[in-house]
Amino acid sequence: MPVNPDYPELHEARSGWRYQPAADCLAGKVILITGAGDGIGRAAAKTFACHGADVILLGRTRGKLEAVSDWITGNTSTKPIIVPNDLLTLGEDNADALADATMDAFGRLDGLLHNASVLGPKVPIGHYPPAEWQKVFAVNSTAVFLLTRALLPLLDRSSSASVVMTSSSVGRQGRAYWGAYSASKFAVEGLTQILADEHEHAGIIRFNSLNPGGTRTAMRSAAYPMEDPASVPVPETHMDLYLYLFSERSKGVTGQQFDARDWHGPDVL
Repeated sequence: MPVNPDYPELHEARSGWRYQPAADCLAGKVILITGAGDGIGRAAAKTFACHGADVILLGRTRGKLEAVSDWITGNTSTKPIIVPNDLLTLGEDNADALADATMDAFGRLDGLLHNASVLGPKVPIGHYPPAEWQKVFAVNSTAVFLLTRALLPLLDRSSSASVVMTSSSVGRQGRAYWGAYSASKFAVEGLTQILADEHEHAGIIRFNSLNPGGTRTAMRSAAYPMEDPASVPVPETHMDLYLYLFSERSKGVTGQQFDARDWHGPDVL
C-alpha cells in the first residue's frame, strides 16, 4: 500500500506491522477520536484519514487540532472536523450537543476511539489529593461514559461500528503509586465489558479495550521522566492494531482485551 510521503513515521512503521491493511480499509467510515491533537490520538487521526476515514477530532487545544486537521486536508481527500472540548468539564449537555452535531454532519458514527487520558500524581493512596482523584476520573472514566452514552444512537445507525477504550497495564493489574490513573482504567475495562455484553446480541457495535503499552508520548515522559524516549516506540508502530479494530476485519470481535505488545508477537492473525 502506498503511504503518503509527508508521513515518514507511518511509512517506516509499516515494515514492522503484523497486519497489512488495504489502502481503503476505512473508506467511507466516520470515526471520532478523543485526545486527537497529540500523541497516539494524532497518529490515529492521520492514519485513519490516510486509509479513507472522515475523522472527528476532539481535544482540549484548538491549535493542535487545527494543525492535525490542516495536515489531513492537505494530504488526504477526507473531511476532518475539529471539536475543541475539555473533557474535564464535559457534561451531559455537551455530549448531547456533540451527538446532535455529528448526526447533522454525517447521519451516523462508525467508530469511537477513547484515547484522551490524564496521568495525575504518582503518590501513595494515603497522600493522594482528593481533588486530583476527581479530575483523573472525570477525564479517564466519566467522560468516556458520557460520550459513549450520547453517541450510542449514532453508532447503532452504522452497519458495523467499533468502540475502542484505551486501557493500560495498570488498569488490568494494580500497581503502587499509580493511584487514580490505575483505578480509572479499571473502570474503563469494566465499562467495556458491560457494553460488549449489552450489545452483543444486536451485533452492530463491538467494544474492545486496547493497552498500547510503552509509547513515545508526552504522558509517557511525565510518567517516566528518566527514560530515554528513543527506547520506546512511536505511536505509528501500533497503528496496524488500531486499523484492524476499526476495519471490517474485526467484525464480530467484541469484549476483548488487546495489548499492542502481544499483537506484535507470533500467531496474531
